[in-house]
Amino acid sequence: MSERQYFPINESLAKLAHDMMSMRDYPEGSKTAEYKGYADKAYDLAERIAKERPKQAARAWKIATAYARRMADNLNADSRIGTMCPSILIAGGSNFPVRKKEKQNAAADRNHAEFAEIQDYIKKLESILYGKEVIRSDDEDALMLLEEKISSLEVRQEFMKAVNAYFRKHKTLEGCPELTDEMRWRIEADWARGWYVGIPFPAYELSNNNANIKRIKGRLEKLKQEKSRESSEIEISGLGFSVKENVEEMRLQLFFDDKPEPEVRDKLKHRGFKWSPCNVCWQRQLTDNARYALRQLVAELS
Repeated sequence: MSERQYFPINESLAKLAHDMMSMRDYPEGSKTAEYKGYADKAYDLAERIAKERPKQAARAWKIATAYARRMADNLNADSRIGTMCPSILIAGGSNFPVRKKEKQNAAADRNHAEFAEIQDYIKKLESILYGKEVIRSDDEDALMLLEEKISSLEVRQEFMKAVNAYFRKHKTLEGCPELTDEMRWRIEADWARGWYVGIPFPAYELSNNNANIKRIKGRLEKLKQEKSRESSEIEISGLGFSVKENVEEMRLQLFFDDKPEPEVRDKLKHRGFKWSPCNVCWQRQLTDNARYALRQLVAELS
């Protein structure tokens, strides 16, 4: 199990910001306590993932640590913004620096927006824990994640079949070895609400789960084929750009000799290509749909 890493909180700055906004005393260490509350939420999720989905442990811990770092920066920024201008309660109404307060409010809004964005780390950890994360083809662990997803769905399928078989045989869920008391109570509670009666897991639930297994297996095989190919680059004659199938980054990339005209850029965007300042090209995820979009683009520009 990795060790929890906490990042510095500027308590003196936090106290100054508090004193510029309130007449009450600042509780010593309260900003640090607030920060640790946030960080521990992420680390608690990472520890649960390490126990329940050990293959994802290193990745989860990396996300949790990144969350802890960014939250420290965000809370310190909140304190810094709080010192930009005192409240009217502290400063008084005479010659109150209205313009400075407007700048402070704008900075606070930006920081609050960043705070909301940082909470996506928590959502990501929850998705990993409950097996609901979206697996991107360009993720370096995409093959492993898809295989793990298939395995968990197959375990789920066998679990549902075993519980249903026990119920058919015994006409009760009492003593079913696959179920904990909490799981049994949840099923019986659903029956009591009339959601479905007669079998623990209806046929549609097994059918949907099995369809997901087949769908993800198909995606896995397709991705294996894509990743087994070598990156290739071709010149598009007469159109002023070359095309690279970048297997390492799973991107179909278009490199133009010069900046495309506005109408060409509009066509690129319409076909799902986006400008990448990092790679200095127009690109989209490498899929058969992307190849089709490229053929359509070439036809339009020819």
